[in-house]
Amino acid sequence: MTPLAVAVSGRGLVDPSAPVLRADDEGFARGRAAFSTLRVYAGRPFRLHEHVARIAVSAARLGLPEPERAELERLVEQVVDAAGVPDCAVRITWTPGPPGGPPVALVVATPIPEWIEAARSRGVRLVSLLVPRRSEPWLLEGTKSTSYAVNMAAEAEAKRRGGDDAVFVDPDGIVLEGPVTNVWWREGSTLLTPALDLGILAGETRATLIELAGGLGFSVAEGAYPIARLRSADEAFTSSSVREVMPVIEVDGAPLERGPASAALQQGLRRAAGGRSGPAGLGG
Repeated sequence: MTPLAVAVSGRGLVDPSAPVLRADDEGFARGRAAFSTLRVYAGRPFRLHEHVARIAVSAARLGLPEPERAELERLVEQVVDAAGVPDCAVRITWTPGPPGGPPVALVVATPIPEWIEAARSRGVRLVSLLVPRRSEPWLLEGTKSTSYAVNMAAEAEAKRRGGDDAVFVDPDGIVLEGPVTNVWWREGSTLLTPALDLGILAGETRATLIELAGGLGFSVAEGAYPIARLRSADEAFTSSSVREVMPVIEVDGAPLERGPASAALQQGLRRAAGGRSGPAGLGG
């Protein structure tokens, strides 16, 4: 997907087709960089401060220099202005640069993938895949780094098995997260989602849905839950900044009914972000 706009620390806006990283940059050579992706609604980046703060946390866990948060936000504003569209996705990457530095901030604006709304309309099928729980500090719990090869392999494996996306499960059968999403399901009026102390990512959309749930008539329970609870749920969905709320219609071949929570939360998310909440934004 061709970027709409690109900005780099110390340089500002650059030609989207121009090279911006050295060949020995550790973010490229070793996957040792932090990133976060956010969605822009009507020209406004949603939860920008929170995304930048999360990059700082991930950078500290990776042993990277602390980013200058105000500069990251300025770069985001530049690419949003230059993108020329009201709605887009923005990825912020903070890399240490080549051995010895200097670190580099790279901000890229891209179109929202066209497949997302079609997938929301039909719902997605999840395939559970076994992974170790990232609860030890050296496993970089809750860290969003550019070392994403396993995540992409998981998506490919889920598709190979006839699904649309994966859900990670630990050796004890406890639900963790998706390759790029947080996972949710509903039992009655309670929304269940894996707890952060399982080593999962603290998604900003996840945080927003927790804030919205009470006003929409749902309580939220965070914990360690077996995959059987997800498979037998009243409804299920995933959440992420770009995909928003995505209804789940099947887990490991077991069908799930679409329900009211995903639709209500999708509309609530759009309202919170200042974006549209009409038919194309319905979550189920």
